[in-house]
Amino acid sequence: MTGPDASEADPAGTPVTVLIADDDAVTRSGLRTLLSLQPGIAVIGEAADGVEAVEEARRLRPDVVLMDVRMPRRNGIEATRQLLSGSVGSTGPADADGAAGPPKVVVITTFENDDYVTAALGAGASGFVLKRLPVRQIAEAVRVAAAGEAILFPAALGRMVTARPLRGPEALPKAALTVREEEVLRLMATGLSNPEIAQSLAVSLETVKTHVGNVLTKLGAQNRTHAVVIAYESGLVVPGFTG
Repeated sequence: MTGPDASEADPAGTPVTVLIADDDAVTRSGLRTLLSLQPGIAVIGEAADGVEAVEEARRLRPDVVLMDVRMPRRNGIEATRQLLSGSVGSTGPADADGAAGPPKVVVITTFENDDYVTAALGAGASGFVLKRLPVRQIAEAVRVAAAGEAILFPAALGRMVTARPLRGPEALPKAALTVREEEVLRLMATGLSNPEIAQSLAVSLETVKTHVGNVLTKLGAQNRTHAVVIAYESGLVVPGFTG
């Protein structure tokens, strides 16, 4: 997982607010109880399906939505797409125009190899966590997402995406990446952070940030995780690539 170490979060600071969306009441209750005990986390609401998730996100304006994907009425994929369309504000950091951006979405799933999860990542979710993970790791994923970072488990994501037929080069946009941008994307797919990529390529951090921004723009990707999904689907990155 990329991003800051959750252990460094300041429990006395402003907590990350979370909405839990899952159609299983026991799962919601358990997550709410356990996450509420984690430092820097405040669970402010629940939703039993995708329709409620959007409605409650609009009403409560959480920083992060912990989103199941297999839900009635509206699945987590469509709910994620609607949440990230910009129609639902949040209390999170403002964008360049000063307006609050949409909440971050972290998919929570039972199975790694799930087409629903891949589709949700393609819709712009920041990443995914498994329900069987210790609550400390789920809380860390929530904090990482709230900070605007990607929650990327390279091995699991590679298995998930490549378990399906590749879409091939057409998965990439017509605006071709430069050789350096492809190199940066491949390193992103290994889970490296921007400083780690800068060290690997012996370039400045600002240069890496520029390349990453160009990659996201050219791919039409919502975030780093979405860009890596596209890279796997196109065959640009293959499972087992380590940089």
